Amino acid sequence: MRSRWSAVLVAAALLAAGCAPGGTAPPIGPLVPGYLAVADAKIPAGGTVELQMPVDIGTTTGLDPQLAEVATSWQLLSLSYETLVEMGPGFRIDPGLAESWETPSPTRYVFRLRPGVTFANGRAMTADDVVGSMRRLLAGQGVWRAQVGPVESVTKLDERTVEFVLARPYTPFLAALANVPAAVLPMVEVDNGSVDLSKTMLGTGPFVVDAHRQDVSWRFKRRPGYWAPGLPAADTVNVAIVPQEQTRMAALQNRSADLAMLGNVDAPRVFAGNRTIDVRPQAATDYYYLMLNTKAPDTKFADQRVRTAINIALDRPQIAAMATGGLGKPTGATPVDLPGACHPAQLPSATAGLERARQLLREAGAENLSFSLAIYSTEPAPAVAQVVQQNLARIGIQVTIEQLDEGSWAGEVYGEVPARFDAALSWFAGYADAGMVPQWWNPDAAGFNIGFMRSNPALNQAIEAVNATTEGAQRTAALQALCTAVDQDAQMIPLVTRPVVVAYRVDLVSPTVYAEEGYGNPYQRIAEFRALR
Repeated sequence: MRSRWSAVLVAAALLAAGCAPGGTAPPIGPLVPGYLAVADAKIPAGGTVELQMPVDIGTTTGLDPQLAEVATSWQLLSLSYETLVEMGPGFRIDPGLAESWETPSPTRYVFRLRPGVTFANGRAMTADDVVGSMRRLLAGQGVWRAQVGPVESVTKLDERTVEFVLARPYTPFLAALANVPAAVLPMVEVDNGSVDLSKTMLGTGPFVVDAHRQDVSWRFKRRPGYWAPGLPAADTVNVAIVPQEQTRMAALQNRSADLAMLGNVDAPRVFAGNRTIDVRPQAATDYYYLMLNTKAPDTKFADQRVRTAINIALDRPQIAAMATGGLGKPTGATPVDLPGACHPAQLPSATAGLERARQLLREAGAENLSFSLAIYSTEPAPAVAQVVQQNLARIGIQVTIEQLDEGSWAGEVYGEVPARFDAALSWFAGYADAGMVPQWWNPDAAGFNIGFMRSNPALNQAIEAVNATTEGAQRTAALQALCTAVDQDAQMIPLVTRPVVVAYRVDLVSPTVYAEEGYGNPYQRIAEFRALR
């Protein structure tokens, strides 16, 4: 099995002959499939990388990776924490802290740990850290415990070998281990109380925290003794928390930011002609979805006919075209670009027609339905909400859009059980296996939606059937059946994939960024970024 760095080194070599004057990285073409950009290894190590993000890690869960629930938290934590396996280009599973693994049976995984790995305090990572981390995750309250699947036991076989035994086959297992909540933690320090993970980052990753001001900024410094030779390349990574999209775009233009993730689908046009800013849409599995609260004391959506009518009236191709500039795609519960994903055009809601939606509202006595839709201000969410509003007006439903900052939105949607909002718009990170994100349709396992979603036993069975089925025609059929069950349940309604635009200054940074991303994390290869400051 190849080293995690081999593909990057080959790509860098391919680029060397075409390096632009002054050491800036040229645009990446077909020579490097799977990447939007690959860092130019000829640029000397050192310097500072300036990043900007819209939100900080929340104060409620703190810095504990196992409690991290959203992509923005994963982005920051990934600078200091690492996992047994990692997501490579094209959703390939690559070695991480495990240099190799074997699957003696569909329910057994044996990992051989990489030698020479230490935590940031200098202590060597051991098999005991891996075992303790996984047992802590499975016994904890983090939502990711549902994603790692039916783990029956985690056992140390020797100082460098760990075995996982599953209760039943679980196809997404490796993909679930590749995300930050499954990171290997310093369990000696956790167990003896010398480290509080909610307040301190202590991982095996390339950077350590040097300073943090909540909701303002982070400063990360290069970690001495990192296990990958020659990495990290940059001395310092600064991260500014900048909620306003236009401010982040302006920072790229005035050189105060090297790289930023943008939701503005017009960004490629805005920066067109600026030869110092490279702007590239990244294919992401993330997608927007509509939440209809069926648990509020005065819920308007208890009747499935009302939910089905709303689902039928949503014109996903129009949402993709108008709200995302054609960068997003209609999707079902399985992210549309992942292998085996269902075809949204074949779902019941896509073929029923508006007259059927109106008929269902009449039967339910809901012809004059009106409700509020809570959204946050990050682009293109407001545009998505406006098209949803227009779609539902066609069947006589009046929607009032309530636009909030992300903190206030989270408080309204997740702050009470039962929740009191009518409906809300959000997005899921789509992950790297088509069976992963649909697990959130089981509120008993997910937890975060227990306040607004009722459990559906038939749907829960469809979720389990998908992930117990191996790849191939049988799993594809199971995924289509799962999408149909989600479509008919219509408590959380998938809409369109969420466009992500990566923008960076070629005169200030040479980054490595995947062309496709499943965990909403453009900084997976942050150790390779080359600073030109």
